[in-house]
Amino acid sequence: MRKAGIMNILVIDGQGGQLGCSLIKAINERIDGADITAVGTNVNATAAMMKAGAKKGATGENPVVVASKKADVIIGPIGIVISDSMLGEITPKMAAAVGSSDAVRILIPVNKCENIVAGVPAVSVSVLIEDAVRRLSELK
Repeated sequence: MRKAGIMNILVIDGQGGQLGCSLIKAINERIDGADITAVGTNVNATAAMMKAGAKKGATGENPVVVASKKADVIIGPIGIVISDSMLGEITPKMAAAVGSSDAVRILIPVNKCENIVAGVPAVSVSVLIEDAVRRLSELK
């Protein structure tokens, strides 16, 4: 659903929303024409991402489902495509919506909450965010 020159980016995060906050700040600093929607799995995550500079925000399962249909790019921790991950905050419906979206998915390989990605070296979250934003900028 890309409008001329505008990339519709959906950032999904849960728990405290800190990964989402860092992503949104980095995207706003480096990507011109980004229309960022933040969807948190809980109100704290959504509030944190809105403070970080998302243009729109919502909380919960249905906003993930609806926003996933409209996004050009979905970005967040790898758990957003795994049912019951992130301490149970990702419902099966959320994971299915993200996984079946036509959007490009940029997944941050956070090795937490019983999800370990083999072959991914232990690097800092800031390095992972930098790589994710670099890949996002390559999509334009």
